[in-house]
Amino acid sequence: MNEWSTTPALSRGMLDTAGHRRRDTEWLAAAWADPRTRVLVLERGDIREHGWPALLAKQSRALISTGTDQPELVFRSPDQAPGGERYLLGEDGEGRAYFAVRAEQGVELEEGPETKITSLRDVGALLSGRDSGLLTHAVAVANWHAGHGFCPRCGSPTRIEAAGHVRICENDGSEQFPRMDPAVIMLVHRTVDGVEQCLLAHNPNWADNRYSILAGFVEPGESLEHAVVREVAEEVGVAVDEPVYLGSQPWPFPRSLMLGYFARAVGTAPRTDLEEITDVRWLSREELAAAAESGEILLPGPVSIARKLLERWYGGELPGGW
Repeated sequence: MNEWSTTPALSRGMLDTAGHRRRDTEWLAAAWADPRTRVLVLERGDIREHGWPALLAKQSRALISTGTDQPELVFRSPDQAPGGERYLLGEDGEGRAYFAVRAEQGVELEEGPETKITSLRDVGALLSGRDSGLLTHAVAVANWHAGHGFCPRCGSPTRIEAAGHVRICENDGSEQFPRMDPAVIMLVHRTVDGVEQCLLAHNPNWADNRYSILAGFVEPGESLEHAVVREVAEEVGVAVDEPVYLGSQPWPFPRSLMLGYFARAVGTAPRTDLEEITDVRWLSREELAAAAESGEILLPGPVSIARKLLERWYGGELPGGW
């Protein structure tokens, strides 16, 4: 993104996802035969070789251009695409279809003089809205397929249907659809002696100067607002009220949907999680900018909704980032 925006980087998808086309076999065949169709190829790793975390990182990678002013996805025509799982991503206003292929085992992407292999985490904020949306969609579906080769009901193998958006059990015929795990992410703020402050927290697994805002998964039976209040209390012992929803962002690592909130601190609460957070800092806007500028604090990168919530509260772009 060339201009500062409060819109999360991975929430800028612009294409019609063409859900009504996913079971239309004639249309899909015609689209795949159309030379105008564009195909995005994702890397594919072997879980036995890479392990699950590395597999997810590998499958978020695709070729991008380096010889353009702004990074762009590198597409292939259908006849140039490798074999592998095929997912319909959508179609544009000119009727051009877009697919992704999760390449077959052993197929490697090859960099060229003006292309490189880059992950969604690294390039998502730099791509156009169209390309960011396409890569986010493709990675989310690929990661879902990587973990759902067997039926959760009976354990039988499943097969891909609906242009990559359904898996069907070979035994009982039940359909499984891509799932997302809702997670709340919240900027906690307060006013002390007339000065507004935001709360930043440090996880012990991070570098010493790395800080972010709080986040956590929504538990069964609770609302999003309840999850905001509970997570803040559990992790840092702060009571909050008035959660205000600000926006959402898909986070396909592997399948989260991040729902962003502001929440006002009103006091203390019993802290029950003493492992995830080891340090908390309250910073005014001036202190936040100075700490980020000096490197005293390393803030979340521009691809994350955490960064956008911080900049929304701050009122502008902040320096630095993971």
